[in-house]
Amino acid sequence: MRSVGTSVAAPAMAEPRRGWPGRAVGLLLAAHPAPSAVVTAVVAALAAASGRGGAGTVLIAAAVLTGQLSVGWSNDLIDADRDVAATRHDKPLATGAVSARAVTSATGCALAACVPLSLANGWQAGGAHLLGVAAAWCYNLGVKRTAWSWLPYAVAFGLLPAFVTLSLPGTPWPHWWASAGAALLGVGAHAANVLPDIDDDLAANVRGLPQRGGHRGARTLAAAALAAGSAVLVLGPAGPVGVPARAGLAAACALSLTVALWPAGRSRAPFLICLGLAASGVALLLLSGARLA
Repeated sequence: MRSVGTSVAAPAMAEPRRGWPGRAVGLLLAAHPAPSAVVTAVVAALAAASGRGGAGTVLIAAAVLTGQLSVGWSNDLIDADRDVAATRHDKPLATGAVSARAVTSATGCALAACVPLSLANGWQAGGAHLLGVAAAWCYNLGVKRTAWSWLPYAVAFGLLPAFVTLSLPGTPWPHWWASAGAALLGVGAHAANVLPDIDDDLAANVRGLPQRGGHRGARTLAAAALAAGSAVLVLGPAGPVGVPARAGLAAACALSLTVALWPAGRSRAPFLICLGLAASGVALLLLSGARLA
């Protein structure tokens, strides 16, 4: 997640104007498609396993996807000037692959769709999801620059299990371990996500919690939060821990250690590892038969 400014200057390193296929690809890439897709798929899997049914699962997935798209697009929109200054060739707005007007329109449409789609799952479930989306927007709008940068991630990820369970009959709240594990994975995702950009962030006076610890501190925070989140999801549910769950936890700890030892640089591998850990944690929950509520 990154931050939304009120105005975006014309990109200084803009490329020649492209046809609509190129602009469509640029718009898609500006939405941070990988994390958006993974988060949507994970929550949809949890909804299906919780008994929402086909239509209910699709409704939850649509709400999550539109929320994620609004956060991703607003992130790049707010950071466009800084991305131009940092010559970020991987950012479509900074290269001119897509216009600020197009991203602004897409952001507004996604956010406008997210509200009714969320509330269609019930006002309690919808309220929980919209609170998580609001937390992500708060990160983009400035919390990312403070020592509290981890909090929006913890809130947004921690509320995803509640979005699923509160949409079920009786509107139950999730077990503590589901929310705590998801929140820890969110903090780990935050630290892993900023690893490639720490030097640029510090130069732009973006001093979130991981940036304040430098490369080593950010890697340590990411690894510790990822390992702790995986452990809570595996060990938290009542009952014995099976062999698959133990093996999965061992693998998660090994991957977390990989993140801790990853050399400084612009590689996105630590963040991709984090996404994989989130998906594997849900897979372990489904295999174990543990219920969120």
